[in-house]
Order: sequence, then C-alpha cells, then structure tokens
Amino acid sequence: MNLFKNFFQQQEGKISNAFRLGKIMGIPIYLHLSWFVIFALVMVSLSLQFFPRAYPHWDRSLTWTAGVITSILFFASVVFHELAHSWFSLRQGIPVKSITLFIFGGVARISRESPKPLQELAMSSAGPLSSLVIAGVFAGIRWTIGPMNEPILAVSSWLWRINVALAVFNLIPGFPLDGGRVLRSILWKASGNYKSATRWASWVGQGVAYAFIVFGIGLAVITGDWFSGIWLAFIGWFLENAASTSYHQSMLREALRGLTVRDVITRDCVTLPKDLTLKQVAQEHILPTGRSCFLATDGGHLTGIITLRDIKAIPQAQWGNTKLDQAMTPIDKLRTSRLEESAVEVLDRLDEEEINQMPVVENGNIIGIVTRDSLLRYIRTRTELGI
Repeated sequence: MNLFKNFFQQQEGKISNAFRLGKIMGIPIYLHLSWFVIFALVMVSLSLQFFPRAYPHWDRSLTWTAGVITSILFFASVVFHELAHSWFSLRQGIPVKSITLFIFGGVARISRESPKPLQELAMSSAGPLSSLVIAGVFAGIRWTIGPMNEPILAVSSWLWRINVALAVFNLIPGFPLDGGRVLRSILWKASGNYKSATRWASWVGQGVAYAFIVFGIGLAVITGDWFSGIWLAFIGWFLENAASTSYHQSMLREALRGLTVRDVITRDCVTLPKDLTLKQVAQEHILPTGRSCFLATDGGHLTGIITLRDIKAIPQAQWGNTKLDQAMTPIDKLRTSRLEESAVEVLDRLDEEEINQMPVVENGNIIGIVTRDSLLRYIRTRTELGI
C-alpha cells in the first residue's frame, strides 16, 4: 500500500534513515531505523512474556530463540503482504519504487493510483488476502508438524493468529488503509465518481482514526494500561494524518485531469552560464528571486539544469569552489515533457523519477519548464478564482 509515503523523506532516489537489504521482483527492500524499535518490542514481548507464560518449562535460551525466529518470520510475512500489492501494481504497469519496513509494519511506494476501480479493488485486496494465505500456511504447519515438535507448535500458532489479525486490521474501512481503498473502489465503481468516492472514503478513514485516538485514551485512563492506550492513540493520529494527506493528493490529481503541460508551463526560465560558482548562484540568483531552478548554458547552448536540491547536495563550504556544471543535471540525463502531455501524467512521472521539475521540449528546443510548484500554483489560482 502507498499508505505512509510522506513518512519518508527522499533524497537522491534513496530513503533517508533507512538502509537497503536487497531486491525482490526487482523492487528494493529497505529497513527504516524505526523498524528496529518495533522489532525489539515484538522480540522482547515474545521472549520475556508470551512464550514463558505459555510454556513455563522452557529454558531461557529456547524462549529467546523462539522469540527471535518468530519476530523474523512475522516481518517476512509483512514483506510478503507488501509484495502482493506490488505484484498487482506491476501487472497494471504501475512502477513500484521500493518496499520499506518501519515502525508501523511495511509500506510499498507505488508511484501512482490505479486508473480504474476494479484494478484498485484487486490491488488493495491483494495484501489482506496474502496475509490470510500465510495464516493458512502457518495453521497447516501448526496442525501437521506442530504436535510432533512443541517449539514449532508455539511459533506457528502465534504466526497464524497474528497474520489473521494483520489481514483484519488492514481491512478496516479507513482510507488509506487497504480496507479504505477497497471501500473507495466499491464507491467509485457504484457511483462512477472518483472524487466523491475519495471524499467519502477519507471521511470514514478520519472517523476510524479518531475512534482509535478516543479508544486509546479511554483505555489508558480507565484501565491504567498506558502503553497500549498511547500506542493506539498514536496509530490513530498517524492514520488521521495519512487520511488527510492521501485525500489532498488524490484531489490534486483530480484537479489536474483534463489539463495539459501547455496550461501549467513556466516559460520565463532563467539561464545562467555554466561556469558560475554555486556561491554566486545562491547569493545572486536564488536569494534575491526565490527561484529554485535554472537552465545552465555554454555559449548560448543548453547544457543542463541546476536546482536548489542539486546545490544543497554539495557541502556549503565547497560552494565557492564548485562550478555550476559540476553540480547540475546534464542535458543528456534530463527527463523532458511535451506541450500536449497530460498534466496528470507529468505529475506521475515526477513522482516516479523523484524529481521536482521537467523541461518542456518543442521541435528539439526547450521552451519552458513544468514543476511541482507550477502545478500547485495553477490549482491554487483556479481555486481562488472559483473556477
């Protein structure tokens, strides 16, 4: 699911505060630093509480071994859940940038929404269904091999139950959880109105989030179980933010439908000589104007684009000695757009490429640039004018 995309700050195509484990199906798998917190909590809870209480005759080494193995298999189940979403996404021709394990489980960074309600229904349902399949596998192990080996019985018993719980939790009809996306796809198919379906699914999602917050606070105050109560309230707060953010992102895409690059292009691109230093660019052009993107030229010929992001990637102490052409994106690596290209398609490409701007080319010449800011500015202006 593309649930907590904004939780991660992306820099140069990488996810900050995370390291890469490898690839599955061509999709990079990352561990976010926050994942170690929840992994440790699950492992310690299983090793010091669950297994010792259920199997008091086990020695300490066995409880810890079972706790570690169970925790690893649980998070492998989470990866499988996200891979199911990703597989359906790839089948639809929608790229998947990465899968990241973090404090709330896992998130597949899917580059754009499904274009049709039934496709969204299939992709959203894939995760919970995969969790139920895994639950069935562990249940089968529990009933076949388990009676002959108590540690296997213990581990598989916990894993089949937790995977059922994972499926049920994700099917809660709170957008942008899987269940919320299932709800939106059904409403979308029934009404034929993507905007209305998204609005209703988002309202339900925010309602679910507030219910988590209220229930968590009540649990903490009434029972004194502050850890569980605060955790539930924190999940609710996170879901409310995710629901609100996802709704605004969906509405942005909807507002851009029917528009082309011609409607949102910025034609007054500022060109700078490529031999300027980054210090000169920052002091003489960025600070006075607030611009964050410039075209680099050499004798009137375009050589590349320099952005604020490119400059910030260079240590400030080196700005005085670094030329513009050493930090820019050269022209042969630029992603370009056309005047008649759909604005929604451009937004999708910006997301897929993890860039903030794209030059617009006509008859082999760059005539302007389209940026995230220009897309947002156009929508904001239309909203203020009431059109």
